[in-house]
Amino acid sequence: MGHHSFHPTYSVASNAAGEHLRRFRRQAGLSQLELSLIVGVSQRHLSCVETGRAKASPGTLHALLTALDVPLEHCNAVFVAAGYAPRYVASALDAPALEVVQDAIDHILQANNPAPAIVINSNWDITAANASAGLLFAMAGVSAGGDSGLNLLDTLLRPGGLGDRLVNAQEIRAIAWQRAAREATSNPDLARVLRDVSGPATALLDAPPSPLVLTRVRTEHGELRFLSTFTTFGMPLDITVASLRIEHLIPADDHTWQRMKAAYDQWSAVGAKTPDRKPYQALNEREG
Repeated sequence: MGHHSFHPTYSVASNAAGEHLRRFRRQAGLSQLELSLIVGVSQRHLSCVETGRAKASPGTLHALLTALDVPLEHCNAVFVAAGYAPRYVASALDAPALEVVQDAIDHILQANNPAPAIVINSNWDITAANASAGLLFAMAGVSAGGDSGLNLLDTLLRPGGLGDRLVNAQEIRAIAWQRAAREATSNPDLARVLRDVSGPATALLDAPPSPLVLTRVRTEHGELRFLSTFTTFGMPLDITVASLRIEHLIPADDHTWQRMKAAYDQWSAVGAKTPDRKPYQALNEREG
């Protein structure tokens, strides 16, 4: 992959930036007065911007979009509609400018061992993973995807993937599908991924409900149970960085902790004898 940055190309409707702002403000459930107080502009000026009687400066536009928590790629569309150049770029993951981001990801992934952790982009492609994630896939008897890599949504929903190894597959598939469907409303690439897989049936939660849904994986060592948390980068100014999220699969019981620790310790012992060995390259694993 080349080291370059690019501005995504947008097909922006003829309506003005003010109409975009009004739509985002309403989606956020804010009145003009509430938004103006948050940003520090007058309600009258905001009203004029929304109706097209005034043009917001780039700084004011940035402040309004930030207050509304508008995704960066959509911010670019508003800047273009206002007659300005796109403000945010989408850098290649291996671009020198993102080296600090990659270093942070590597640190988080390694620190998470022996618990699995994976990095997912906006299309649900797994762009990196720690050794423990590869070990979990191996224990579940699931292929990591080969040279083409692995898409989390695809392996959860397609026959023969990780979804088939889940004890509560219907539940996890329904949650993943619903989340991806929401994200796909503003992501045409993800929408195409969804069109290539079959949507699951709606899952009914067992009663009484637990505090959260666990990922329950069927393996040769019995059922392994994980709770899921996500890490994202705060205050991103690059579309690629904003799209990344790290999913941490934290063992939910002592049996799972012990199995993951034993697998990781065994892998580490073998890896120490072959230091050039790069584990689970199919998961784009970056640890050495």
